[in-house]
Amino acid sequence: MNDPAVRTTYVLDTNVLLFDPNAMGVFEANDLVIPITVIEEVDRFKKDLNETGRNARLISRRLDEMRRRGSLSKGVPLDGGGTLRVQMPVAGANLPRSFGPRTNDNMILSTVLSVADKAEQRVVFVTRDTNMRIKADALGIPAEDYQHAHVEMDERYTGAGEHLVDAETIAELYRNGHLPMEAAEAREHGWYPNQFLMLRSLQSAKQTALTRYDQKRDRLQIVGRYNEGVWGIHARNKEQLYAFDLLLDSSISLVTLDGYAGTGKTLMALACGLKQVTDEQRFRRLVVSRPIFPLGRDIGFLPGSLSEKLNPWMKPIFDNLELLVGGGRDRSGNVSTPNYQALIDQNMLQVEPLTYIRGRSLPHQYLIVDEAQNLTPHEVKTVITRAGENTKVVLTGDPYQIDNPYVDATSNGLTYVVERFKENPVAGHVTLRKGERSELAELAATLL
Repeated sequence: MNDPAVRTTYVLDTNVLLFDPNAMGVFEANDLVIPITVIEEVDRFKKDLNETGRNARLISRRLDEMRRRGSLSKGVPLDGGGTLRVQMPVAGANLPRSFGPRTNDNMILSTVLSVADKAEQRVVFVTRDTNMRIKADALGIPAEDYQHAHVEMDERYTGAGEHLVDAETIAELYRNGHLPMEAAEAREHGWYPNQFLMLRSLQSAKQTALTRYDQKRDRLQIVGRYNEGVWGIHARNKEQLYAFDLLLDSSISLVTLDGYAGTGKTLMALACGLKQVTDEQRFRRLVVSRPIFPLGRDIGFLPGSLSEKLNPWMKPIFDNLELLVGGGRDRSGNVSTPNYQALIDQNMLQVEPLTYIRGRSLPHQYLIVDEAQNLTPHEVKTVITRAGENTKVVLTGDPYQIDNPYVDATSNGLTYVVERFKENPVAGHVTLRKGERSELAELAATLL
């Protein structure tokens, strides 16, 4: 977005600030303009009891703090070397009649037009609204999407790859369980910490071995087969083996799993969480959460008790728990108390909406956040920073099934975390490719 050779004036739309309240600090040594209409729109959201409302309040506080540096109407210096000013409407910057009445969107565009008419440097309108970018282009003003949290999907990190070696190397790997690997060699191949590699023999394509690059010990570690399964769940493909390897490794604090519906992301995360909480007692509690869309919507509008209100949102989690733990209906087909209720009563299992996680500290917990693709980068940061000592965080989701209108496949929190943590040895990622729910489900995920 930023060209260091050309100083630019960026005019920010409301949706940019509400999406990322830190947006005012990412434009380096360039000038920022915020139309007064944007401030008014932000003010409308500040009383909302959700993430948008919190972002609105944060934006207002930061702008108020910047007033100490000078007048916002004249421009105040930013830490990156640029300036920030709040622009009032300017007479004479009228839009064509075809733009219709003076809506907030049109007033913002009018301000952009007035800034462009008077500026001596390049002016770019930054908005996450596709139609606003089209309108700005019709006015002859360059417009861009907010790219700070975007990840190119063609280059998206999958956490796995292949590597050709000779047959003796594979034999040595099976003898010792690992292969020494110099860090320089790993960098030469472009491997990341905890990346999975299927070694394939140069002499025979059928001779293979599944490994994970252990950067801390400078070696390729063979991946376990987990033939005994995890809480009755067995891996059906190599990506699921990779996922088990990450989910059961106590040295990895952050695991991200993405893939189409039916690839087993949530089920495997729950199985591994139950194993480490109940069987191994490695963690004090399994906490399972998912965003009630949009994040933070008050569930008080739904009838019934708290459990009844949560049920429509958490039903996919409960379905997986019933599969793992059993219960739900007796032999006559009547509804019975599910077996996982005992774990809830013993405070070993919590299933709750992500709404309530802000402000909490979660030490010694196994935290699973399902449907993480519906989170913004700022929201997912809020979640991960809740992790206390000896807490493992697992994020699962499908970047191609997004319900949140404020994010897309390249700017959602799950994709953002994968990209930012791929070089860190405390994190691991796997993209699951093969659907195992049913043949029909896999065809639907692929074809529709």
